[in-house]
Amino acid sequence: MVLGRLKVDIACGVLFFIVVLQTFAYSILWDMQFLLRNLALIGALLLVLAEARAEGRSLFAGVPSLGENKPKTYLQLAGRILLAFMFITLLRFEISFLQIVQDLLGSILMILVTVGYRTKLSALMLVLVLTVLNLYHNAWWTVPSYKPLRDFLKYDFFQTLSVIGGLLMIVYLGPGGVSMDEHKKKW
Repeated sequence: MVLGRLKVDIACGVLFFIVVLQTFAYSILWDMQFLLRNLALIGALLLVLAEARAEGRSLFAGVPSLGENKPKTYLQLAGRILLAFMFITLLRFEISFLQIVQDLLGSILMILVTVGYRTKLSALMLVLVLTVLNLYHNAWWTVPSYKPLRDFLKYDFFQTLSVIGGLLMIVYLGPGGVSMDEHKKKW
């Protein structure tokens, strides 16, 4: 329904319900990594809702609207904040050069996206970083099909892919009205 742009709000509501339901169904509400990743998925769904609101039709065709669509800007803000939770799950406090670079780069880019500063560029860089990390850490296709690890890696791979989609929505939509990028235009 989302891809066909049919009743996007209902489709997002059903997907939101599924994300919440799986948290309770698998009895892993208190697993912080799982919970933070699910919050990131909810952030991606909020960005899809914001994009659907951007396409809303006006009562009078061709007449410009006055002011901003406030619910859209708040959906974008909430989506940006929730997407940042995915990167919290990727932080590792290990003493290796690559891990320290990954933690620093991811943290800086995550903060920039969250506050909405140079948002499109930061989100695009996070897409690249997360894609590489996803292909490296969640390579489910390398695990034989009879091993349970394959299912866990496959789930994480596609969950991370959904968050990458949310970041691409930020690249497409921009940060929204509640961001430093938007306030720079007024200065």
